[in-house]
Amino acid sequence: MKSVPAIQKYMTVLPHSIGDEQTLEKAREMMNEYRIRHLPVLHGGKIMGVITDRDIKLVSGFQGADLKTLKVSDAYTPEPYITSPNAALDEVVAFMAEKKYGCAIIADNNKLVGIFTEVDALRALSELLQTRLRH
Repeated sequence: MKSVPAIQKYMTVLPHSIGDEQTLEKAREMMNEYRIRHLPVLHGGKIMGVITDRDIKLVSGFQGADLKTLKVSDAYTPEPYITSPNAALDEVVAFMAEKKYGCAIIADNNKLVGIFTEVDALRALSELLQTRLRH
């Protein structure tokens, strides 16, 4: 039986991130430009949380909300799921599924080193199905 790979094999390395004092407009522009839905939020290099395209859409629906003046710190989700690059893939995906999390922030010594999203999970599943289950 083969061992379960570590999350670092499937994570997106050195993901785009955004400072908590940036505007929501800037976050939306970055997500559109890079075609991503999750941005780790940093303050002085420290991981503060994560902001998603859904967070921005929710805020933009509020009457009088101005994405050009509202800050990422006004809308991000604090205390995201953070795990080590050495965490086992099966444990990470089980926890994400149980909590209905769209991503896991991957940190090494409290420094952002990767992100593992639902899309990364699907890529991992595809690879594992093709390489481990085909005869």
